[in-house]
Amino acid sequence: MKQTFLIILLIAISYSVSAQKLIDKYKKGTVELVPDENFAQNNDWDKIFRSYYDSLMGRPIGKRKSIIVLDDGTVVINNAYKDYYIKFSPTGKFITDFGITINGKKEKSLKPIYGYIQNTFYNNADNMGNVKCFDFNGNFKKYLKLNYATKQVITLNDNELAVAGWSIWTDKFRDFVSIVDYNTNKEKIIWDSFTKRTAVGKKDKMFNYSYKFKERGAFSITTMPYSKSTGMSIAPIINKVNNKLVISVPTTGEILVYDFTGKLIEKTKINWAKNYISIAEQKEIQQKAINKYKEIKNPHFASWVSEAENKKALNTIIKEMEADFINITEPYEIPVFSTVIKDSDDNLLFFEFAKKNYENKFNVWILNNNGEFIAKSSFVCKDYKLEIKPSKMVFHNGYIYAIIEKKNEKGNPLRLVRFILQ
Repeated sequence: MKQTFLIILLIAISYSVSAQKLIDKYKKGTVELVPDENFAQNNDWDKIFRSYYDSLMGRPIGKRKSIIVLDDGTVVINNAYKDYYIKFSPTGKFITDFGITINGKKEKSLKPIYGYIQNTFYNNADNMGNVKCFDFNGNFKKYLKLNYATKQVITLNDNELAVAGWSIWTDKFRDFVSIVDYNTNKEKIIWDSFTKRTAVGKKDKMFNYSYKFKERGAFSITTMPYSKSTGMSIAPIINKVNNKLVISVPTTGEILVYDFTGKLIEKTKINWAKNYISIAEQKEIQQKAINKYKEIKNPHFASWVSEAENKKALNTIIKEMEADFINITEPYEIPVFSTVIKDSDDNLLFFEFAKKNYENKFNVWILNNNGEFIAKSSFVCKDYKLEIKPSKMVFHNGYIYAIIEKKNEKGNPLRLVRFILQ
């Protein structure tokens, strides 16, 4: 996701003294993320993150990692297409790689761990809707059977999970949120929404470009911050906040608060962000993209094809981009916000869709009875490339833990870093 203009809405369902700690830092205007030099020392990053250089069909996939932090500060890193997870101690020291073992056989290509309950990890559902549950050493315990795809799973209490799932119907997609009993597998859907499916072969290609190489693989880019090419909706985002379940809906800006029985307690709607990119903004973004690619003299999109085919890919995409520029005649609809990150004081940070690279500004709000403007601020980080995603950046005990690249590093740049907010 591009780092650009963002807005943070801080939701405090029960505003307490402890919740003011991070808010006071946000109020200063600029929040500097400073690496904790005492964390994750003496680790061999080339060995630990050896999969950083992985590729699949010519595309780099080594950065497809995500992070979770346990209550005691233990850190676990997920790796795309690998048969192991990476575990670090609360001090950031590498402990071990571990996988999942079922009947003495090690599983391959593991799904990412989403969270844990009853001292048991659970991961993303497989294609059949089965969620693997296993202990902290990777020993398989059981399946949760959901029979649909999952986009997010969080722990509510000792016995219950909240699941953001989706399924494909004949002519539409269904996004929904359910509460699942971990012990019995019984579930209750408390919210759903439907999106009309785009007809097969008639995807929205505007601002989405790809070139398929003769031998194998493809090069593709998207110039707008939100791609409508799949025809799918953006799923609701769920968070546990002060013993309530909060559902945030990017497409509408709705924020719904439920108790753990599924009873709706409160409903509000964001009014601080527009859900479109204007014609003028689109043209500015598109022209910058065209200029950027026209400046490339010797493209190397695919190392396994000829120089001539790389140039053909570049010229083909530039022509398509220029054609789209001429056809920009109406506002481009986008969701109200792109992602939500919960901080360790139970505030929710709502980010608006990026329109310019690395423009890291945000407005801080708190929601009690009425939305109240708090401050304007921005995150700054001197030595690391910020990637603001819930999968890459996790708050814990006032710190931010991140799986992040170090700037100007000659070797493997990937690091596990704990940031102090100043």
